[in-house]
Amino acid sequence: MADSGQPSGAARFVRRDVAATPAMAAAIRQDFADWLAAHFALDQVRASDIVLAVNEALANVVDAAYAGTPEPGAMHVYADFNRESAVLTVIVADDGTWRPASPRDSNSVRGRGIPLMNALTDHAVIEPTDAGTRVCLQWHDITATSAAV
Repeated sequence: MADSGQPSGAARFVRRDVAATPAMAAAIRQDFADWLAAHFALDQVRASDIVLAVNEALANVVDAAYAGTPEPGAMHVYADFNRESAVLTVIVADDGTWRPASPRDSNSVRGRGIPLMNALTDHAVIEPTDAGTRVCLQWHDITATSAAV
């Protein structure tokens, strides 16, 4: 996995230029869950909600951003905590192409990621551009442990 470039114990989580594959998304999800548990005083439900929302953003990169390309492109994850405002911000970005949701039939399991991210966050914004897509997820009233900077 790409080096995070962050000092041990930092209240930032960074994974840049990671191959957008299911295995790497799962590895990032686990690393993020571990980082979250180490730096924040969250109840189990809130922690699970945060990890699930981030996982949905990662899954969207894996499933959609590089569809039709011979090799997976890169995904990037940045998490930062603002102690003054008590806001945790997570950005999941790619360098691929935005694919708008297609109409789904009632039996489809696809197309539920964006509504799920919206339901699990305090604020979610998806910004598709010609250079890729940026998903910004935020949670308010987060309590850091003493280990968070």
